[in-house]
Amino acid sequence: MSITEDLADALARDVLAAMDEMDDERFYMEVGKMLASLSPSMEDGFMTAMRVRLAERRARALLERKLAAFRAGPTA
Repeated sequence: MSITEDLADALARDVLAAMDEMDDERFYMEVGKMLASLSPSMEDGFMTAMRVRLAERRARALLERKLAAFRAGPTA
């Protein structure tokens, strides 16, 4: 990874934690807009890292729900 990608990913992790703490699931958009005005390459890396991390989080939640339902057995 390049320094830009490393910094963007670290920032994405921190922003994701802040979003959870603030209960603001759109906060990353504000950070992305600010980055775009200063460094388009940093903004691109940050938004990519955010999309990947958010997608993984949602997919993992789906996996956990489906697995829990399967383990609970049939409800009928």
